Amino acid sequence: MKNTLLGSLYLILASSIWGGMYVVVKVVVSVIPPLELVWMRYVVAIFALLVIGFITRQNWRIEKRYVFIIIAIGIIGNAISIVTQETGTMLSSAQMGAIITSSTPAFMVVFARFILKEKLTLKKGLSVCLATIGVFLIVGIGNMDLSSKLGGLSLVTAALTWALMSVLVKLLPSAYSQIVVTTYSIMVALTVLTPFVLPRLHKIPFSELTQPTIWGGVLYLGIISTACGFLFWNRGLQMLNASSGGIFFFFQPVVGALLGWLILGESLGIMFWIGSILIFIGVLFVIFEPTFRTS
Repeated sequence: MKNTLLGSLYLILASSIWGGMYVVVKVVVSVIPPLELVWMRYVVAIFALLVIGFITRQNWRIEKRYVFIIIAIGIIGNAISIVTQETGTMLSSAQMGAIITSSTPAFMVVFARFILKEKLTLKKGLSVCLATIGVFLIVGIGNMDLSSKLGGLSLVTAALTWALMSVLVKLLPSAYSQIVVTTYSIMVALTVLTPFVLPRLHKIPFSELTQPTIWGGVLYLGIISTACGFLFWNRGLQMLNASSGGIFFFFQPVVGALLGWLILGESLGIMFWIGSILIFIGVLFVIFEPTFRTS
């Protein structure tokens, strides 16, 4: 019971942090393009994680048989998912970013079934269907322009890849420090992204980086959203089963939509809310399963 409560707290903290992240990304991405922004936040995150790791005297050794899993986590979750997430947020809105990626728990149910052999129940299957319908309502129906539709599709890609990454984390031994796992996976992402980013860095208007909202946003994304958020998420997943742990993404759209409305003045259409309600119902079906059963 102690592990269940602590794991739940970690996942709630991570999801709430990421809910606020969409508002920050929406502001910062107006100056720094998505790909470069992901790279910059990872540079900041790596520094923060290494400091934490050396202060806490972590064991940095990883068995060879788990190296490929960490590489996959870095490429799928830390590179592809985050780049598509920030691209989608740039093309759409903070609320859309938070809502669509909240379909991640339903996708995690599917990946957990095939990769971890976790039991796929009727409720979990229904949750996938409802979340998928909700996503298509948000992306494909209504009076959204082409940019918003492309942003929605990019966010769906982010949700799928993040769900796959979250399940892959469960393949690593629970004894491995999440500081070490997170640091290595972000290093992989940095290695993949650097060749694409370096030739483009000179195009960033560095004079605008002196604005407190911009450099403060980069620090928030690197230290709070990336270093702390990834640590909380990965640690929480290690303490719960994958399909149940994903339900805590429910807190992300609530925080993201609230802050988008309060800070950015974003408004939402009826189809957005209908799609959102279907996603939330799908997530609730997972919540009311015997949530922490590991069989």
